This record gives sequence, structure tokens and C-alpha cells, in this order.
Amino acid sequence: MFTGIVEELGTVESVEDQGDAIRLTIRATTVLGDAGLGDSIAVNGCCLTVATLEGDLWTADVMQETLDKTSLYGVSGGDRVNLERAVTADKRLGGHIVQGHVDGVGTITSRTPSEHWELVEVTMPADLGRYLVDKGSITVDGVSLTVVETRGDRFTVSLIPETLARTTLGTRRVGDRVNLEVDILAKHVEKLLAWRDAAPTAPADDRDGDA
Repeated sequence: MFTGIVEELGTVESVEDQGDAIRLTIRATTVLGDAGLGDSIAVNGCCLTVATLEGDLWTADVMQETLDKTSLYGVSGGDRVNLERAVTADKRLGGHIVQGHVDGVGTITSRTPSEHWELVEVTMPADLGRYLVDKGSITVDGVSLTVVETRGDRFTVSLIPETLARTTLGTRRVGDRVNLEVDILAKHVEKLLAWRDAAPTAPADDRDGDA
């Protein structure tokens, strides 16, 4: 479980092609401070497991399913990536509840700079639109953000200077692909309501019938 508050910008050291998977080696410092083998670290919003640790390098195995459904497909040496350790029970929840399970890949379609912030528009798979609401939460490349406006298959977010400076969203360009994770609470509510609507209606007791 994560919060969407990026702790560090790491650097991809190497990518080893394993046929139906890749082994990703990433250089980092902060997120390795208390990391151990088997721990979870979110990389651009994808929950990955620490496979090896050596100094400031760690590796993770990325399966074909993840490559098929996230922007980690095509990652290469030298790329910067957003990193976040799994949240601990005593940590402030500064963002929102993030699982590190990518729901789809979006594309940056425009960036509109202002004096103190930047408005970014992102397209998304059409089936994710129902989970977004204005001023609700969305995770973009592992960054917890507030939706400014949602319209059909696209939405906008405002990036403050801190986000621009400390995450990959500061350098993402129009046309770049980004990982998206919608609010898990919205998905749970949708399923609960669907079950309620599908449940058969129990017949009312006939209290006025003849004995």
C-alpha cells in the first residue's frame, strides 16, 4: 500500500531482457534506507518487489503482464523513475490510498504553464472515466494528484512547483505515456452498488391476509 507521495527520483541503471520478463536495476538512495529483500517499492506507480540489493542499486523482476499493461514497457537505461516505499502504519497519509496496481495507461495531450503551476491534460482508457470526479483523486505515474476537471476520456491536473521539481511529471512531454491508478474506494462502491441492484427483491409479508 502506498500514498502517492514520491520520495525520490531514481535512475534506471540497466534493463535485462529475459524473454517474457525484464530485470530492472535502479539506482536510488532514500528508498533503500530500510529496504530488504522482498519489500515493495512503487516504480512510476507500479508495485515491484525488491529482488536484490547491493549498495545504491536494487533490482526487480517485471513480468510480461506488467509490461503489457503499464508504461514500464520500453523503459531504458538512464530513464528517471518515481519511487515510493510501502507506507507504514505510523506514517501520515499525505496523498490517498494507492495500491500500486495500474488500471491503465494514459497519454499527456497538453501542458499549459502558469507563473506558479502547470495545467496538464491526460487522456485515459474510456472505461476509467466513471471513477473520476472533479476534485477527486487520481494517481499518475505513482503521484497522488487532485483532478481539476474530467471530460469524457480525458482529465486535467494542476502541478505545483514541488511536484514539477521532485517527480518525473516535471519533464514528461506531450505524447508521453503515463501509468494511471484510479481511487480504489470508487471501485469498491461501484461493485457494492452493482450487487445491491442485482439482488432479488424479497416478497413483503402478507400481514393483512386471512388467518
